Amino acid sequence: MLAERSAELAPGHPAVIAARVSLADALISAGEPAEAVNVLHRAVAESEQFLGSGHPDTLAVRDELARAHEAVGDVTMAIRLLTRTLADRERSQGSRNVHTMTTRDRLAAAYLASGKTKDAISGYKRVLADRERVLGRDHPDTIATRASLAGAYHTAGRMASAVQLSEQTCADSERVLGGDHYDTLARRMRLAALYYAVGRVGDAELLLRDTVARCERVLPYGDPLTQTAHQSLASIVGHG
Repeated sequence: MLAERSAELAPGHPAVIAARVSLADALISAGEPAEAVNVLHRAVAESEQFLGSGHPDTLAVRDELARAHEAVGDVTMAIRLLTRTLADRERSQGSRNVHTMTTRDRLAAAYLASGKTKDAISGYKRVLADRERVLGRDHPDTIATRASLAGAYHTAGRMASAVQLSEQTCADSERVLGGDHYDTLARRMRLAALYYAVGRVGDAELLLRDTVARCERVLPYGDPLTQTAHQSLASIVGHG
């Protein structure tokens, strides 16, 4: 598709850039992120040349390039790209634009991956406040950010905050998405892990038993989440 579009259309045409992004996504899925980085560098260069560095399409491609750099383990470059894109988005689209918030969320995740926990927590808190204000407390993206912030608190060792926020996330996820939704089940498992980490072994076991039952009822046989839930429960029972 990329070869055909490149032959038929001018360099920098949106359809050519879109084909490069699709190819890069497939390369990452195929376990070839380094090649995806090369493809996306070309896409970013073309988009900046023909659309401009601040064009929304250019910013979107640069976000994808950051994701590819993360996939090859180059978190430093990902942070650099996301920081630049965030500044451009804030200037052209506003700090509370949905795309700006998404880039800030990705930057917080990159900070967390690089061990910059304080920066990650600060970023997630800003995204959470913006998403609550713009999208509403019950929007799935808002709930997802709350879950990410809980994870960052856990990484930072702020266990009380992590447990409190994770409990809130699970309650919101069950209410909005349903108790059997895949994201809800995954969040219940993370809450159980937090309970176990702070010594609330009984609460962790009860939550895991219920989660295992839900997974077995609604997920396909052999689903990795079900297997992980069984392993977590067996580990707790074995140490009991």
